[in-house]
Amino acid sequence: MELIETGRIVNTHGLRGEVKIEPWADSPEAFCAFGRLFVEGVERRVERSRVQKRFVIAKLAGIDAIEEAEKLRNRVVYVPREDIALEEGGFLLADLIGCAAFDQAGAALGKVTDILTPPGGEVLEMRGEREILVPLNDEFLLEADVEAGRVTVRLLEGM
Repeated sequence: MELIETGRIVNTHGLRGEVKIEPWADSPEAFCAFGRLFVEGVERRVERSRVQKRFVIAKLAGIDAIEEAEKLRNRVVYVPREDIALEEGGFLLADLIGCAAFDQAGAALGKVTDILTPPGGEVLEMRGEREILVPLNDEFLLEADVEAGRVTVRLLEGM
């Protein structure tokens, strides 16, 4: 079973074992659709979840006190790939890693090696003859064909 990183437990919430999760999904609402999560390799059924600002408050099965929830702080949360519903033509950011990268003129740039997540938004890291960083948004990611293993990006002069 392939597990995909989908968030991080950032804190506890209340006294009865709820946790506050920073979701790495398209939206906190999309994260709430998951019925099970994996934390440190242990499957946890989600008993209930709700959105609070940009976070998700979740009650995980087997975590019934603040002391138990505290042990999960700063742990990465994973979801089985098969539990992630994608729209037609949709893809996971992790699927871009390993794709061949080209600029808007068709010149090869190398391969996508990572997706960085600085505070300003995701960044596509590509390595070939040199390292190139491109914001991961519609203005710069012109095409992503995961099945063909290819991405096309817009480079600004000087990149």
